[in-house]
Amino acid sequence: MHTRQPLFYAVALLVAAASVGAVKFNLQAARYPPSKCFWHAAHDGQLVVVTANVAPGADQRVDIEIVDASPARHVYQSKRGLSGEARFAITTHSEDDVGVCFKNYLDYSVSNANAVGKSRVVDLDVDIGADAVDYNAIANKESLSVLETEMRKVEGVVKEIVDEMEYLKRRELRFHSTNESTNARVQNFALFTLFAMLCLGAWEIMHLRAFFKRKYLID
Repeated sequence: MHTRQPLFYAVALLVAAASVGAVKFNLQAARYPPSKCFWHAAHDGQLVVVTANVAPGADQRVDIEIVDASPARHVYQSKRGLSGEARFAITTHSEDDVGVCFKNYLDYSVSNANAVGKSRVVDLDVDIGADAVDYNAIANKESLSVLETEMRKVEGVVKEIVDEMEYLKRRELRFHSTNESTNARVQNFALFTLFAMLCLGAWEIMHLRAFFKRKYLID
């Protein structure tokens, strides 16, 4: 029993070290509000769970939109009139950052004098990958012990690390290919420049020779 305790604490420490994105902020209200976005790095096919808790606020409407930074700008989830706690689960479609964007619309019935200082408090929690998995539900479903549940969490974290290493390897190969292509283009441009300079030098020599002949300076 005593030999399991250090292992349990080590596993718990490793799982606790996983990154979790949580932030609490005031969202100012406006009739034409700008988007307030929070971006998180995510890989293709990763599970992302967004939990937003919006405090009450009179004459205000909070909208949420979950998008990515790809050129297509995929919209995974959107909801109008967010109030209280809401939970969204998505699976990413690209290797781009995932953004959680909020807008706080002020009701048109509110006068400009009363609109000053209107805001709502938002508590945002974003879990990605292994952090987004509900291991308590898995433990209840599969009747896992506490140690087995923690080991399952570590397995998920290790899988994320392996996936991250594979992604970095692919990106390194892509950068290496880009560097080789750039070097080849630079070499070709240098050869072309050298050839152009030689041609220009030969033309100048021929032009000067013809000029001196016309002036009878040379035979």
